[in-house]
Amino acid sequence: MARRSYPLSKVYGLLEPGPVVLVTTAHRGRRDVMTLSWHMMLDFEPPLVACVMSDRNHSFALLKASKECVINIPAVELAEKVVGCGNTSGAKIDKFTRFGLTPLPASKVGAPLIAECHASLECRVVDTRMVSKYGLFVLEVVQAWIDPAVKNPRTLHHRGYGSFMVAGKTIKLKSKMK
Repeated sequence: MARRSYPLSKVYGLLEPGPVVLVTTAHRGRRDVMTLSWHMMLDFEPPLVACVMSDRNHSFALLKASKECVINIPAVELAEKVVGCGNTSGAKIDKFTRFGLTPLPASKVGAPLIAECHASLECRVVDTRMVSKYGLFVLEVVQAWIDPAVKNPRTLHHRGYGSFMVAGKTIKLKSKMK
């Protein structure tokens, strides 16, 4: 099989970490919605998630100050709004209003859930040791919500440079996981 060199700047698209999410944050009357695709599961119970966020993002300061957020998982129907949130800063605009997203109160954190998303994970920051070097926050999911009416949501997966893949067919294979 012939192989050829692949640009290192495009490796991200090969190892895409999971669905694009909308992270909501809030602190002292300010709130924001940020599009995020750099995240991964770290543990099952309690569920731990690592998220990488640039300190240039408005949400970074809100998350660092409040130590809590909500990871909202949109389906493909929200693609334009997801990209819109990712291409604007919440420092001077309210992205909920701009992109027609409905904030809902969370039960355990101050950041809002997004009504249009099929799942929302309320999170608290539990480890900040890698924030200053990598912008990596470790979050514990303290409450999870799903919309039971949404069956097999088609999530967005960022491949880099404006390219997205949409989740497709689900297959089930035998597993020994509990």
